[in-house]
Amino acid sequence: MSRLSLSKLCKMPFSIGIVVFLLFYNSNSAHAQQNLKLWYKQPARNWNEALPVGNGRIGAMVFGGVNEELIQLNEETLWSGGPANKNPNPDAYKYLPQVRKALENEDYKLAEELTKKIQGLFTESYEPLGDLMIRQELAGKPSAYRRELDISNAVSTTTFTSEGTEYSREVFISAPDQVMVVKLKAGKKGALNFTASTSSPLVFKNVAIANDQLAMKGQAPSHTDPNYLQTMEIPVVYNDPSQCKGMRFELRLKVKESDGEVTTDSAGVHVRNASEVVLLLSAATSFNGFDKCPDKDGKNETALAEQYLQPALAKSFDVLKTAHVKDYQHFFNRTSLVLNGNPVPDKAMDERLKDYTEGARDPGLEMLYFQFGRYLLISSSRPGGIPANLQGIWNSHVRPPWSSNFTTNINTQMNYWMVETANLSELHTPLLDMIGQLEKTGTETAKNYYRAKGWTLHHNTDIWATTNPVSGSPSWANWPMGGAWLCQHLWEHYQFTGDQEFLSKTAYPLMKSAAIFCLDWLIEDQNGKLVTSPSTTPENIFIDAKGYKGSVSVATTMDMAIIWDLFTNLIEASEKTGQDADFRKLLIEKRSKLFPMQIGKKGNLQEWYKDWEEAEPEHRHISHLFGLFPGRQISPLYTPTYAQAARRTMELRGDGGTGWSKGWKINTWARLLDGNHAYKLIREQLKLTGVEGTNYAKGGGTYPNLLDAHPPFQIDGNFGGTSGVTEMLLQSHDGFLNILAAIPDDWTTGEVKGLRARGGFEVDITWNKGQVSKLAVRSKLGGNCRIRVPNALKLEKKSLKPATGDNTNPFYKSFRASTDPTKGTGKPTFDFMTEAGKEYVLIGK
Repeated sequence: MSRLSLSKLCKMPFSIGIVVFLLFYNSNSAHAQQNLKLWYKQPARNWNEALPVGNGRIGAMVFGGVNEELIQLNEETLWSGGPANKNPNPDAYKYLPQVRKALENEDYKLAEELTKKIQGLFTESYEPLGDLMIRQELAGKPSAYRRELDISNAVSTTTFTSEGTEYSREVFISAPDQVMVVKLKAGKKGALNFTASTSSPLVFKNVAIANDQLAMKGQAPSHTDPNYLQTMEIPVVYNDPSQCKGMRFELRLKVKESDGEVTTDSAGVHVRNASEVVLLLSAATSFNGFDKCPDKDGKNETALAEQYLQPALAKSFDVLKTAHVKDYQHFFNRTSLVLNGNPVPDKAMDERLKDYTEGARDPGLEMLYFQFGRYLLISSSRPGGIPANLQGIWNSHVRPPWSSNFTTNINTQMNYWMVETANLSELHTPLLDMIGQLEKTGTETAKNYYRAKGWTLHHNTDIWATTNPVSGSPSWANWPMGGAWLCQHLWEHYQFTGDQEFLSKTAYPLMKSAAIFCLDWLIEDQNGKLVTSPSTTPENIFIDAKGYKGSVSVATTMDMAIIWDLFTNLIEASEKTGQDADFRKLLIEKRSKLFPMQIGKKGNLQEWYKDWEEAEPEHRHISHLFGLFPGRQISPLYTPTYAQAARRTMELRGDGGTGWSKGWKINTWARLLDGNHAYKLIREQLKLTGVEGTNYAKGGGTYPNLLDAHPPFQIDGNFGGTSGVTEMLLQSHDGFLNILAAIPDDWTTGEVKGLRARGGFEVDITWNKGQVSKLAVRSKLGGNCRIRVPNALKLEKKSLKPATGDNTNPFYKSFRASTDPTKGTGKPTFDFMTEAGKEYVLIGK
């Protein structure tokens, strides 16, 4: 780095001795970190103790058994079914006027019954690929056992001793080479004897295709009913002639290196008298896109599996591992976190979680949990692939919980809340790509179900881009705001990257089409306000004045907040692209007429358009707080009255809930700038669960392998927890970089490097007792940078290039046009112009 003259930048007579340096920086700077291992003294007893590895396409759960090692496998495109039926209920549109008439008459029971007629087919299910079982011949009881997952390099290792011989197994899944690599080693020559076999809960057969290679060929079901649906006599159907024939798949298991004897038959690959063996596993499916039948129009899965395998065979184990680690660390090392020095107790992870649950302090565990979320996203969401689903990429069930699909009334979005802030922007692209596919099927759903223009999506979807409302309770099934919510991710990606081409060619058209649907969906109420009708708030139930318990009404707070968010983002996008001035004017007019937020008699933010009681006051969803998080309509600094109502809502809703619900609440309390309450929920999120025969058997929290317990496992809780930590340390949605926005008292000292902020900024923060001791801001895009810090800092504008509203930073133009909210708060702000590619360092002495 070259350093510019300090005197040319600023003069800063700070009482606490702040110095600012301007430096050139490398945007790919790495922040390697130690003490990032999950380790255990015993093999996994069940799936919730196994360790996840993945490369975005292939996923595996490593159990670490001694005589029998089970590695459960997934491939991201292996789903049941085929292309979505775009009009499964041709009469659905006929009922919409009847529903609206019933709601106009406040006949909520009739409205609910009629709404059920505006439903369609279920989504399909994410399916398991199968199992790799390694049965090892050992004599004697093993000792010195250890299994671990090192998330600093994405490698799982199992070691133990048997009859004086040391054994080890190393497992990783390479993104550059698209294979899983398993290295088995014995400390004594010729002591390695095992059989590696493959099986699947789907239809399959094993075929020996060479002396050292096994192929498992199979097919997914034509249809799989959701696990919660108990009405079908045959819930898993193969080769249904009325549907697309199920997806084909193939797995290849090959001995790459061995100093022993190798033979293969349909029962598996047999290795005798070896000291070291390297196995390669490749996998592929016939998936050929969301709109093509995976059977008759599918890809050649055999050729693909061979295509992945052959190049890897030409490389040594060391070359494969080096490429894997380099690729993984390209993403992972961008961000590091130290909390109170990151102390690491000399205890296994399950023991640390138990102690933590019982009240022990373990800031190193909190740091590890933050980084584990980043590890999971790198392992389950890669450019060009499928987004992380409800279980990321890891699933062992043919009928997984909630079909392991993409649940778009919170869970899919939560998976990607942290992708930009935690410096993993490229991993956003699978979701952004899927939105483009959903627009195509969602346009048909809008037309067929509602006779509306634009596109819509309801509460869940799948790899086939299903968008229709499924069958079930309208409280979750008949909610058409999924598309409008997903459009927030298009805008956020632009806000963090400043990618004008992406905004103009991809984001803007998709956002506009979703807004066109909303314009068609909105109707005027008797007071001239625009409302949604019918309207639900996932997934809660109201009790009206007559005691009726229902879910269908008009203008729920969540609906109106999502539409406000979409219109606002699109208005700003139109300004930045310089297009659609007339449409922008229309959006501004319609936004001003949206039914406003209401404060109820308890001082809370109302969830419905009337101040009704809730059937479940501590419901796990907090849908009506969308405007606070992940939206930007509510802010303690700009809209304190609504923020106070949101706080009251959180108090009434309570801190209980499932694992992912707590993850949601961590982010919400952080947006309320209450770090201590957010931290309280982090501790509750990390409550040990799933350990049978103990006090830690049930409830939401965290399994021994650090995966989130809904229960059962849902990965959104992990991702939501990581997002919550970023929101506690840095916020940028309010028009400035809010440094240590919600820092809890328990994080006395710390350092975070590589967080990202809107406007193309990357931020490092070092703090002590809530005060910033060092702050570095790196500018990718240049332009104005505005900072809010806890310390009493001041910048003299005469010493810096003055900030103006006319510059190249795309974020600056979205600053809120209002009075400076920081006055009188004791949290000063300052702003200055930055140059792209330079770093600004502030040091407190």
